[in-house]
Amino acid sequence: MENKDAETETTIDRLVELGMPFLTKEEKSIGQKAIRKTFKGTAHLANLLPTGSVLAFRILSPVSTHKGNCYSLVSKYMTLGLLGFCSLSCFLLCFTDSIRDSRGKVRYGMATKTGLWIIDGSKVEISSEDSKKYKLKFIDFFHGFTSMLVFAAMALFDQNVVNCFYPTRTINALDFLNTIPVIIGVVCSLLFLVFPTTRHGIGFPLSKT
Repeated sequence: MENKDAETETTIDRLVELGMPFLTKEEKSIGQKAIRKTFKGTAHLANLLPTGSVLAFRILSPVSTHKGNCYSLVSKYMTLGLLGFCSLSCFLLCFTDSIRDSRGKVRYGMATKTGLWIIDGSKVEISSEDSKKYKLKFIDFFHGFTSMLVFAAMALFDQNVVNCFYPTRTINALDFLNTIPVIIGVVCSLLFLVFPTTRHGIGFPLSKT
């Protein structure tokens, strides 16, 4: 250990003599740690949602809010419409599932009371035993509403949306906006673990079989 420390000090001294920059580990401030936790929380919540809905929200959020300024009521209505559309898509995509046909191609469908309705209209033969797996279940509605809550929590992490509707925030409102998304994220993450879904729908990872 002493040899390694001596080598490290010698290397740093050489870099200083040559005028070359080097990186040292600095302690992060409270604000930097909070920002880091926010980005980590947003990334973790995004993993629980359909990628298409999250991507659409990420791209259109700065546009509809004018980077958080919201100059007019039209901007606020557009942002509300974007939030409603993305949350609805998160809900509906929880009812989608995928299946591989005889050629190994992935076909997407919507869960119904009788089985899986293939969206593109292609004919895929599904046995009666397998069709039971794709039937509409109560867990689908549960995951749909939970996904909407997760999306709402992720939207509260977005500074463009927060600045649009709450340009001036009190200390209590700031604490609320910082705490509620974390609580929703933790609770919903636990619910997803306790009550997992077997569906591999649009925007979710595909199954190997």
